[in-house]
Amino acid sequence: MRSSSPSRFPTFWLFAEGAFSLAFVPVLTEYRNNYTAAQTRDLIDRVAGTLGFILLLLSLLGVVASPVLISVFAAGFIDQPEKFELTADMLRLTFPYILLISMTAMAGGILNTWKQFAVPAFTPVLLNLSLIGCALWLSPRLEIPVTALAWGVLIAGITQLLFQLPFLYREGLLPRPKWGWRHAGVQKIIKLMIPALFGSSVAQINLLFDTFIASFLVSGSVAWLYYSDRLLEFPLGVFGIALATVVLPNLSEAHYKKGATHFNDTLRWAIQLSLLIAVPATFGLFLLAQPILATLFEYGAFGANDSLMAACSLMAYCLGLPAFILIKILANGFYARQDTKTPVRIGIQAMIFNMLLNVVFVVTMLQVDFIAPHVGLALATSAAAYFNAFRLARELRRDKILGTAEILSLPLLKILGACIAMGLLIQFMLPGVDLWGELRWYGRLRELAWLILPAILCYGSLLWIMGFRRQHIVF
Repeated sequence: MRSSSPSRFPTFWLFAEGAFSLAFVPVLTEYRNNYTAAQTRDLIDRVAGTLGFILLLLSLLGVVASPVLISVFAAGFIDQPEKFELTADMLRLTFPYILLISMTAMAGGILNTWKQFAVPAFTPVLLNLSLIGCALWLSPRLEIPVTALAWGVLIAGITQLLFQLPFLYREGLLPRPKWGWRHAGVQKIIKLMIPALFGSSVAQINLLFDTFIASFLVSGSVAWLYYSDRLLEFPLGVFGIALATVVLPNLSEAHYKKGATHFNDTLRWAIQLSLLIAVPATFGLFLLAQPILATLFEYGAFGANDSLMAACSLMAYCLGLPAFILIKILANGFYARQDTKTPVRIGIQAMIFNMLLNVVFVVTMLQVDFIAPHVGLALATSAAAYFNAFRLARELRRDKILGTAEILSLPLLKILGACIAMGLLIQFMLPGVDLWGELRWYGRLRELAWLILPAILCYGSLLWIMGFRRQHIVF
């Protein structure tokens, strides 16, 4: 495990998928409400052709120039030829994901605008399933096991896109790509996408900066951050991004058709639902960080110490999970109104704040022996996320979209109470750390399920007792 690290650099390019969705869905909603069906269909065809061609060229460039990108974004690997070459090879495998996930985002945006939420909401799960499947099945069969994760990313990109195409066809919305750079709708999307490109990628840029610093720390730091980041992406992708994806077309429609009251109610509901999911996920990931990592990755070269080190950074990352999800929701309050500049301005502030904390935390932790320095990078990212979320909420309040009454009315104390009880139950049932290394993979899964299922039941039951019902979840 010490000799190699998986490539985290392709995540830098995943911002394209987020930025595109944030620009595409509001414009598509505008066309659907204000233009003819033929004009809306033409917009879809022109966007598919233009976006697909540009991203194909970008993907080919990234594959060819992968060593240059590694030299820039992981300078600490230059003096380690084997690690450098391995990371470059993995980047070549994963770089086409930018094309695949962006086209998947377009398909999901179309389905969401037509109120078909289930398929786009489930699609991000395929990435995690692909990574887990490749880690468990493909990794032991490869000469360099860690490259299985790169194959997992590529397979996931293909699978996610193919999964959505039949549903587009059934709705009669399957794009027929046409070049349309000068199309008015395409131009509008591009103008909105340029600032959104940065606004939606702040977290990825922060992670990239983490990688740069981690490449100079003890060998294994980049890998530990990568694995903990991948585990964090599971609840963020399944719940946070899925919820934000559903909320954006509803907010856009409310902005064009239903008025300010419906807009505000939709945003308030999304915030409440995100906390209902994010807070228990934070408790669960924090308490079960090492068992989860051991169950998924502690095989072969990935040893018990690697699980422990990755668990430490996962615990630091998951403290920021509520903020990461809230950022997705709150930023949609601006993107739905085609305001992409405000989240960018706040994102720049958060990025600078994160970089400063990175230096402070890492330097501080290098002076002590009981906390690994890479944990400081994760803590800085979480702290910057809360700063970002707070600033977004403050701007929405100034715009009279998110009022003090709505913020104070959120049932956060009830959620925290149920989570504390759930956490105590997990602690009571949690076996010793040594058990996970002694069991085979199916035994670890069984023990993990025995911890997670009662915890979910406990949390849900307590919320029911405190008055939560279906109408609090369904808008």
